Amino acid sequence: MPADTHPHTRRPRRARLRIALTALATLTSAALTTLPSAAQPDTAVSGRLTGTLADGATWVADVPEQWNGTLLIFSHGFGPTVAQDAPSDAVRTQLLAQGYAMAGSSYDPQGSMWALNSAEHDQFATIGAVTAKIGEPHRTLAVGQSMGGLVNAQLARDGDGRIEGALGLCGLVAGANDLENYQLDAEYTIARLFLPEQDVKLVRFGSANEAAATAKTLTDAVTAAQATAQGRARIALAAAFLNLPAWSPGKTKPAPTDWAGQEAQQYDWLAQGILSFVEGGRYAIEQSVGGNNSWNKGIDYGRLLAGSEHAPQVRALYQAAGLDLRADLESLTQGAAITADPAAVRTAQRTSSAGQGLGVPLLDVHTTADNLVPAQQENRFAARVRAAGDSALLRQAFVERQGHCAFTTAETVAALHALEHRVDTGHWDDAATPAALQESATALGLDGAAYVPYHPARLTVGREDRKHGNR
Repeated sequence: MPADTHPHTRRPRRARLRIALTALATLTSAALTTLPSAAQPDTAVSGRLTGTLADGATWVADVPEQWNGTLLIFSHGFGPTVAQDAPSDAVRTQLLAQGYAMAGSSYDPQGSMWALNSAEHDQFATIGAVTAKIGEPHRTLAVGQSMGGLVNAQLARDGDGRIEGALGLCGLVAGANDLENYQLDAEYTIARLFLPEQDVKLVRFGSANEAAATAKTLTDAVTAAQATAQGRARIALAAAFLNLPAWSPGKTKPAPTDWAGQEAQQYDWLAQGILSFVEGGRYAIEQSVGGNNSWNKGIDYGRLLAGSEHAPQVRALYQAAGLDLRADLESLTQGAAITADPAAVRTAQRTSSAGQGLGVPLLDVHTTADNLVPAQQENRFAARVRAAGDSALLRQAFVERQGHCAFTTAETVAALHALEHRVDTGHWDDAATPAALQESATALGLDGAAYVPYHPARLTVGREDRKHGNR
C-alpha cells in the first residue's frame, strides 16, 4: 500500500469528509430516492457486457433496462479465474429485477488461483471499464464472497472515493497468513499423532499432485482413526486447531456437552474432503506468495488448545479414551520445527490481508458453522479494524446454518439493503441488527432466513501479527 494511502495517515482527511458527508446525507438521500425515472442514469447499453483489462483479466457485467443507478462490483471466491458478477444465479436474477447493475472481473488469469496479487486492482479497473460503457452510477457498492470477501475488505479499506460501501459474504477476512497457520496446526497434528513414522510433506509443495497426495494421506489417516475412541479424541484435537465447527450438513446441532456427537460431526467435514480443499489452497497460496508463509516452530500446543472454544470437548474425549492429553500436546510442541519463508510471509501480508483500516462502511455476514472459512475469522478481523480506529464503519451479522457461503437469496438481498441504509443515511441505526435483517429478509417472501444474535469465539491461531516465524 502506498504510504500516502495508509489508513493511519489518511484518517484526519477521512474524518473531515465523513462529517461533511453525514451532514449532507439527510439532504441528498431523500432527493435521490425521489428522483423521477428520467433522472436515473441514462444508459444506452443493457444486458450482458464483457471486456478485457490491461493485464489480461476479463470482466462481465449485467445491466437491467431500468437501472436504479447502483452498480455492484462483485469479487468471486477461490477457484478458476473466471469473471463473475454475483454470488449465485438466483441472487443475480433478484437484483436485476430490483434494478441493480452488476459487474466483476476474473482477476489475472496468468497465475495462481489465489489471485490476490491482482484482484483489488482488477476490481477497481472493472468499475472504470463498465462505467465507461453504461455511464456514471449514483453509487457503487462492493460485494465479495469467500476469498473474494478478503478482496472486498481490501476494497472497503482503500476504496474511499471509488466505492460508497461494501458487503462481505463468508469472507476470508483473517488473511492468508492466519489461514495457512491454523490449517498447518491441524495438518501437523494429524501427521504427528497418526503417522509418526512417516515423513508427510506439509508445506512447500512442488505441484498440485504433491498437495493432493498429502491430502489423501491425511484423510486416510483420519478415516482409520475414527474407528477407535483414542483416534476420535485425537481427531477432535486436530479439529480444534482447524477451528472446525461441530455441526455438519443434514444433522441436528449437537447439544453443548454432547462431546461425542460434536466429534462425529467434525469428522463428517473431514470425511467429506475438507483436507483436499485445504491442501489445494495451500499450493495455490504458496504459488502466489512465492513460498511457505506458515510456521509452527516455537508454538506451544498446550497453550494453543487452551485458547480454543473446543478445549472442553477435547479434554472430555481424551479422558473418556484413557489418553494422556498433556503427553500429546508436549509431543506436538517438541516436534514443531516448520519455519516460514520470510519473503513469502511479507508478500502475503502485503497482498492477502485486510483490517488495517476502513475507508467506507462494511457489513460482513457469516454462517455460524462455516467449515472452510470459520466464523472466528470475523473476530480476528474486527480486532484489527478496532485497533485501526474504524469500528464505527464495521458491522457483522450471522446466519445460523451449516456450510460455507450457505446463504439464501433473501439473506443476501436483505444485507445489501442494510448496507444501503448506512450509505444513504450516514448511520447504521438498527438496520444491521439480527432482528432487522431477519425481518427484512422474511418480508421479501423468497427462500427464508435465519439471522441470529451471535458472537464468534476467538480464532485459534496462536501467532501475533508481528511474528513471522523465521527465528
